[in-house]
Amino acid sequence: MIIPYDNCCDGRNAGSYGNTRNCLACGDVEGKFDILFNRVRAIQKKSGNFDLLLCVGNFFGSTPDAEWEEYKTGIKKAPIQTYVLGANNQETVKYFQDADGCELAENITYLGRKGIFTGSSGLQIVYLSGTESLNEPVPGYNFSPKDVSSLRTMLCTTSQFKGVDILLTSPWPKYVGNFGNSSGEVDTKKCGSALVSSLAMGLKPRYHFAALEKTYYERLPYRNHVVLQENAQHATRFIALANVGNPEKKKYLYAFSIVPMKLMDAAELVKQPPDVTENPYRKSGQEASIGKQIPAPVEESACQFFFDLNEKQGRKRSSTGRDSKSPHPKQPRKPPQPPGPCWFCLASPEVEKHLVVNIGTHCYLALAKGGLSDDHVLILPIGHYQSVVELSAEVVEEVEKYKATLRRFFKSRGKRCVVFERNYKSHHLQLQVIPVPVSCCATDDIKDAFITQAQEQQIELLEIPEHSDIKQIAQPGAAYFYVELDTGEKLFHRIKKNFPLQFGREVLASEAILNIPGKSDWRQCQISKEDEETLARRFQKDFEPYDFTLDD
Repeated sequence: MIIPYDNCCDGRNAGSYGNTRNCLACGDVEGKFDILFNRVRAIQKKSGNFDLLLCVGNFFGSTPDAEWEEYKTGIKKAPIQTYVLGANNQETVKYFQDADGCELAENITYLGRKGIFTGSSGLQIVYLSGTESLNEPVPGYNFSPKDVSSLRTMLCTTSQFKGVDILLTSPWPKYVGNFGNSSGEVDTKKCGSALVSSLAMGLKPRYHFAALEKTYYERLPYRNHVVLQENAQHATRFIALANVGNPEKKKYLYAFSIVPMKLMDAAELVKQPPDVTENPYRKSGQEASIGKQIPAPVEESACQFFFDLNEKQGRKRSSTGRDSKSPHPKQPRKPPQPPGPCWFCLASPEVEKHLVVNIGTHCYLALAKGGLSDDHVLILPIGHYQSVVELSAEVVEEVEKYKATLRRFFKSRGKRCVVFERNYKSHHLQLQVIPVPVSCCATDDIKDAFITQAQEQQIELLEIPEHSDIKQIAQPGAAYFYVELDTGEKLFHRIKKNFPLQFGREVLASEAILNIPGKSDWRQCQISKEDEETLARRFQKDFEPYDFTLDD
């Protein structure tokens, strides 16, 4: 359900939906940050606050950097959480140092080269930075057929896939004007990207925003199904936006409200607007020409995607997939190495090997030293990674496998487990897994204890969607604290200055949960090496029936 502002769309009302997100989309900013953000402030003063601003096209321009420096240094601040696409030319590549996305300034985040961003409400946004190039390797301001193919494969191969809420690209999709209202001076048969058309065809976004043509064009909504041949599906609205502060006063800012697809009633979702048209990318012969530019999906050495970790079906190809017949099988990558001594890299001499209770392909389990209980364990990557945000795709997959297996293991023993990570003053990722007897308290009690103690210590704990990935919220290098409950509920805190190192333990050791306040500091809970070895052997024996590594 989409509820437009200022008669931008079809004027439907949100009714009783309580999960509506109020959003703004913007065309080429081209370095005119003050004009944009002053306009946003005026709109918010008139219409109330919006949840986020999405910028497509050229965010930076050829103008001097003085205005940007004021935002970068914190002298000025964007009035709303702003997400931007990357460079479309060599001149602006310098502003986007991290291909996986990063914070450019307070409230201004670069999404990355390509991927999926899931907001706190469950709103799913797919983004593709740059302009089209059919040649490999592509420079930092282009995307290739392989980039588009990997995005389509990652999402569209799941049986549950219906589409995405929003698609952000800088170029227009080629042929978007077919069957639609006039696109003005822009000839959509010649202008735009056929790769973007292919992406829009496969992802079925409810909203697709683009820019670069310095004009405003709101196409009539189009169908994503063939009438009388396929079940009804939601419609797509394509909106191209002009450049900020253009003298012709063409529309560059678009306000709309949307309820995330995952939260909508199916019948409501597929209601067709009265002015809906045929799909512009289905014209005979055209679909084939678009498809020819998309090669078969290939394995990528690094993951640049943000995706729902608990919905893995179809997201990752088997390592014994189509390359299995190759005479030169791909060698596994060597795990990242630490710059110096590390207590947790499995190959390091500093590791206390007697605490290790299970070893997988990319991760291992170890008893926590000075644990809150005899079965308090850590999930650790074998290679050197500082946080979950930095993990490669295959390591993420095994981390999730360990978490799911430990949940089953502890459930069989009358316990629910709490998982937390503190990426602050630590050098190697440690996922703490603490079992809590069901008889002690309910999951809601655990959640309330974290929230209450956070408030008492002026720590802002935010609840994030169950199926979201921390990579969607925290950028590499950012400090944070994160806790996951057995229900899948997640709480997150972005650490800006100081943070109590024992916060997670303090909450779990409190009277409200385990009622062992004296164990909040691990250093006060250490036992002899012989006792640690005994506990490790016991855990190994108990865990063996659940050990998935024995199946490999």
